[in-house]
Amino acid sequence: MSERPNLLADCGSCFGLCCVALPFAASADFAVDKKAGQPCVNLRSDSRCGIHTRLREKGFQGCTVYDCFGAGQQVSQVTFGGRDWREDPATARRMFAVFPVMRQLHELLRYVEEAAARVADGDLRRELRGALDATARLAASEPGALLELDVAGHRAGVNELLLRTSELVRAGLRKKAMERRGADLMGAKLKGADLRGANLRGALLIAADLRGADLRTADLIGADFRDADLRGADLTGALFLTQSQLDAARGDVTTVLPDSLARPAHW
Repeated sequence: MSERPNLLADCGSCFGLCCVALPFAASADFAVDKKAGQPCVNLRSDSRCGIHTRLREKGFQGCTVYDCFGAGQQVSQVTFGGRDWREDPATARRMFAVFPVMRQLHELLRYVEEAAARVADGDLRRELRGALDATARLAASEPGALLELDVAGHRAGVNELLLRTSELVRAGLRKKAMERRGADLMGAKLKGADLRGANLRGALLIAADLRGADLRTADLIGADFRDADLRGADLTGALFLTQSQLDAARGDVTTVLPDSLARPAHW
């Protein structure tokens, strides 16, 4: 592990934490109910998924769009020094409690790294680099410190920097600002819509028709793209877009993606 954690999930270095620590309910995303701390019925003894190549057809679509941002291997190999949760109940309980905290820290690291890369030298960039270092130090903390961490308070402080970055990058892209933060756009008819530089932070875009929409440099942090139709949409330069958001959506070869993200296999 480097000084700054790897933000790409490495399931081979994790003890299947997302398959045990997190709860889920029978729904369109999961075929069965599962309590937090209860191993998924599909988790094998080697910490691998028994139906990994058939998750969608078996009703576990939610698993295919989940991203821990590397928190799984950080908790498994660094925080707990390679100790498997199967070794003793005390380790299991602490590890399962730490994992959601680490996942939030790693998600923040992902966003702050992008923000710092988008801002030229200046006060904001220095503040972002400071937030990056501070968050990385927190991620390297002992289990006890992580469990006592006010992660919500830390997120709030970092989010202010992300907001400032978003406003700076999107400034001047539109004559009139498009503020749709947290908007309910489920099933919205947005085919061909001009959404350049729009603020869509946390917007509900479930099953929205975004075919051919222009989403260049839109702020998409936390936007829900489940079953959204992105065929032909242009996402060039989209702010804070993650692979899991794309994995949850529908698209095709005409969807224009940022260079840093991959076209989902199911498209």
